[in-house]
Amino acid sequence: MTVHLVGAGPGDPGLLTARALELIAAADTILYDRLIPVTALDGARADAELIYVGKEGRGPSMPQEEIDRLLVAHGSAGKLVVRLKGGDPFVFGRGGEEALVLRAAGIAFEVVPGVTSGVAAPAYAGIPVTHRDRSSAVALITGHEDPAKPESAIDWPALAGFPGTLVFYMGVKQLPRIAEQLIAGGRAPDEPAAVIERGTLPRQRTVVATLATIAETAAAEEIRPPSITLVGPVAALRGEGLRWFEERPLAGRTVAVTRARAQASGLAARLRALGADALETPAIRIVPVDPGVALDPSGYDLVCLTSPNGVAKLFERLAAGGRDARALAGARIAAIGPGTARALREHGVIADVVPERFVAEALVEALADVPVSRALVARARVARDVLPDALRARGAEVDVVELYETVAEPLGDDARGAARAADYVTFTSSSTVRFFLDALGGADGLGERTRIVSIGPVTSATLRELGLEPHVEAAQHDVDGLVAALRADAAS
Repeated sequence: MTVHLVGAGPGDPGLLTARALELIAAADTILYDRLIPVTALDGARADAELIYVGKEGRGPSMPQEEIDRLLVAHGSAGKLVVRLKGGDPFVFGRGGEEALVLRAAGIAFEVVPGVTSGVAAPAYAGIPVTHRDRSSAVALITGHEDPAKPESAIDWPALAGFPGTLVFYMGVKQLPRIAEQLIAGGRAPDEPAAVIERGTLPRQRTVVATLATIAETAAAEEIRPPSITLVGPVAALRGEGLRWFEERPLAGRTVAVTRARAQASGLAARLRALGADALETPAIRIVPVDPGVALDPSGYDLVCLTSPNGVAKLFERLAAGGRDARALAGARIAAIGPGTARALREHGVIADVVPERFVAEALVEALADVPVSRALVARARVARDVLPDALRARGAEVDVVELYETVAEPLGDDARGAARAADYVTFTSSSTVRFFLDALGGADGLGERTRIVSIGPVTSATLRELGLEPHVEAAQHDVDGLVAALRADAAS
């Protein structure tokens, strides 16, 4: 088998390459660094062996010799091994050293380049490393040389005279020395310079100054590693209209997402695309009721679905009996909202009835003129009886099938702490409210400045019942409406 030296990019999960994701999903063993995207391992197989081999300045670190030993040991075992590195493995990532170790051991390897932070972080800060009128060359330099070297390998006078952009990796602690050496070598003290902390991540920060003042400015702003330092005329372009990352609607906001993990990632991705630091703090887990038990919907003239989860579990139960969407052909299909209708479309079914308001009362109204004699309501185990009661009141025979239930998802100490400090907490159902507040020890567990976002009136009623007044309620009671309401509140 082959050891794959894979670049995970600078931190934004969206910058992982297709090849990197493919190998992560296929790997038997993954040896991963500290500075990889937070969701990079989400696609790994459940039975994959995940081995942390990260390094941290002044913190716990695995010696490179031990990493090399693990690579050889696992690479010799006939497994598909991924060595997952932040950035690009061949740009200050010691990928070259590890490739030589593998070659010496007779182990085949493949290199998968990644987006390097020296280009990506400035781009997210609105600074192109090259520009036709300002820089036709770029140099990538380590700001942290091996302390065991007898002398620096950097020719500072030559670097000071380099006709282009200088990009220093891992150099924030050495910034005073870097600036001093460049100025001493003849670089103009008033040349623009920038330092980008946590480049491409939601909490990215950028400071811009002159070469002479950049170290003092970065220290005053308490800029910390990991950071990229850039020196050159292109740094001024950030202030000339190229700043974009911080201009996104939710930039600088931290948003906790409490829905079940399977749905949380989709909402979190949307929030991140808007600039938010989205925290996945799932308070609930979806558990199927009677999994594998076949469901036959024949004989019903109305089938009502009240959530996307209900749609998923309905089709699992249909499949258990060898059925598919065709089994619903004889009935009208009612969906409580567009999210549920969208889930049905993914299974090839177009809902006949979708109310304008996405609550049970609105679905009852939308069905007022629909003839029904026998109805199937497919829903969660714990749910309001508004819909079945209304249909029975009309004389219909109603069967309620409980397809799933929501149970508490334990929250770790880190997740609870992050949620308490969040700018926003989003709730998409009454169960997320109850279980999340249970995990936090009650309504007092939220921070005083945390704003509460509710998907609709039913969820808001549960919040009030438990002592919390929502600051924001979506006018359209689905995820699209929730995101729109959050954006509007952040802009106000």
